[in-house]
Amino acid sequence: MLIVQKYGGTSVANLERIRAVAERIINYKKQGHDLVVVVSAMAGETDRLINLAKQIMENPPLRELDLLISTGEQVSSALLSIMLHSFGYPAVALLGYQVPIYTTELYTKAKIKEIKTEKIKDYLSKGYIVIVAGFQGVTETGDITTLGRGGSDTTAVALAAALGADLCEIYTDVEGVFTADPRIVSNAKKLKKISYEEMLEMASSGAKVLEMRSVELAMIYKVPLVVRSSFTDAEGTLIIEEDEEMEKVVVSGITYSRNEARISIYGVPDRPGVAAKIFRPIAEKGIIVDMIIQTSHPDGKADITFTVPRTDYKQALEIIEKVAKELNAERVEGDDKIAKVSIVGAGMRTHYGVATKMFETLAKHGINIMMISTSEIKISCVIDEKYTELAVRALHEAFNLGEELFVKEEKIG
Repeated sequence: MLIVQKYGGTSVANLERIRAVAERIINYKKQGHDLVVVVSAMAGETDRLINLAKQIMENPPLRELDLLISTGEQVSSALLSIMLHSFGYPAVALLGYQVPIYTTELYTKAKIKEIKTEKIKDYLSKGYIVIVAGFQGVTETGDITTLGRGGSDTTAVALAAALGADLCEIYTDVEGVFTADPRIVSNAKKLKKISYEEMLEMASSGAKVLEMRSVELAMIYKVPLVVRSSFTDAEGTLIIEEDEEMEKVVVSGITYSRNEARISIYGVPDRPGVAAKIFRPIAEKGIIVDMIIQTSHPDGKADITFTVPRTDYKQALEIIEKVAKELNAERVEGDDKIAKVSIVGAGMRTHYGVATKMFETLAKHGINIMMISTSEIKISCVIDEKYTELAVRALHEAFNLGEELFVKEEKIG
């Protein structure tokens, strides 16, 4: 059985933790499995490197920044390989360019284009445990790139897909996917399994368990995915294709994101091509736009409001202020003190009244809804940031998610 495992920053935070990871890997090896292991940088290392760069200049060149922050994974992958050697197990650490993992040239937010697997397969055939530095790749011209926050998850799933792995395990500091953030909701329950689509919606709505692109890849290539803790032996959450049992649960989880900002441009001409002119320069900077609302007026003008990640707020606001002048818009306003709260569940496709229940619950607690977006299995509301935790707790209680979920146990280890 070929297994790809990914260990996050807290899992390799120090030599003691790296030793524990090595022992876990060895246990799998003793069972006869072939292993490709992806590691993140040691906890806090990426932020430390970014802060060093920003002490020199506020906006360092992104090419050089990628070159700098990619070194975090180089350290952790080498240390894990050395630790495995110390136990007498042959291992080899490979950086992104050594695999190689080819990416686009969008520094700090690169997308994987292709993975060459020959070198990895050669090492596996010789009995090696292969350690791959996550989060990084290389352009076709040889420049180092990084994949953005959570990029090691993407590396792991992409490798699992390219190698045709039987399983991809994501090890982190939580035991799986919960009905809500256990730090906010004390009676949040761990889900035994969840569909790719539900997990994708949860990841896009703020759940920090998995990076969204990694779930997309797992869904496209049907990679069986497990989220579990590297600190315990507890079984985690299995992420697979949707089945009939999943559809019986109306709402599987409540998610939230504080990494949100809202931008409004008022009084733009209400004619074809204006929306494209507004959003094209934002897209060119690699900024993701989430929710969009357009309101038309009888005078031939329109107001457009949209949300972007708070980390991109200042840059997006500057872009829109320039566009507003070109369009002779009335004004631009921004707000980076908002949050997005979402309910997610495959059962929402076949149950009515879910949105009404969500809106009534928020209203009951005096929480005003600024924006709403929906999909077949998700409803998201933008609210004032100060009400985030109250909203999550209230919705979790309203949909009875603290009760045991009657989902069949899956053997995933």
